Formats: sequence, structure tokens, C-alpha cells
Amino acid sequence: MIPAPRQSLLDRLSAAWHRREVALKAFSFAVVGLVNSVVDFGVFSIGYYAFGWPIIAANTMAWVVAVSGSYVLNAKITFAHESGRKLGLRRYFGFALSQLAGFLGNTATVWCLVELLHVPAWAAKVAAIAVSFAINFSLSHFLVFRVPRAGGDEVG
Repeated sequence: MIPAPRQSLLDRLSAAWHRREVALKAFSFAVVGLVNSVVDFGVFSIGYYAFGWPIIAANTMAWVVAVSGSYVLNAKITFAHESGRKLGLRRYFGFALSQLAGFLGNTATVWCLVELLHVPAWAAKVAAIAVSFAINFSLSHFLVFRVPRAGGDEVG
């Protein structure tokens, strides 16, 4: 038997999960992002170090693989209600474009903080991750995986 305070927490988490609150979605999105960051790093490392690919080719392949995995996990888990757990080519390309916007925001943040404000690169990268998370989650939540309209005209 679960003690009352823990049960209450479990009940609240379960209710929040079923209501699909934004904070819970953001947490799920972050966990998916963490998993896909590992995938990104792994694919990049294999391409660059093991296969000797040029750095841009290795980075591009890593980004494509990570974004594809991120789309599948977010469609099936984070935004399951909005997507109906279905994958769609149009939504995939919308997701990839939103992630590209996050990548550009990340790159611009790092560059500006390091080159213009002389912030240490590691600190700039931490700030850039926060910026790209905000961009990526916002675009995914409000555009890519928005709640289908009453008419049901939202297709994958």
C-alpha cells in the first residue's frame, strides 16, 4: 500500500499527465531532447571519428538522425494527444523546420555571447541550450503539434 502523501502525488501526476499540462509536456520534451542529444553526439562521433566524414557532413547526419528520433518520440509520447500517436510527413517536416529554428537560435546565442560579450564558451553554450529549448518547445507546442480543431481538419 502506498502512503497517503505519495499516493496524493501519484494521483496529481496522473491527473496532470491525462490533462497534458504544458509543464509536464515541457519536461517530457526535455527528456526526449536529452535522449536525442546522446544520439546526436553518437552519430556525429561515429561519422567523424570512425568513418572520417568531414565535420559538416557528420554534424548534418547527426542532426537529421536526432531530429527524426525526436519527432517520433515527441509524436508518440510528449504530444500523443495532439498527434493521435500518428506520424505524418507534413508534421515531420514542420517539426524539422522548428528544430532548425532552435539550432539557429542556439548558434546565434553562442556566437553573440562569446564574440560580443566575451562570456566563456561553456557558459554561452548553457545559455544557448536554454534558448533553443524555449524556441523548439514553443514551436512544437503551438505550431507543429497544436490541438486539432473541432472540425478535425488537422492531418499529419
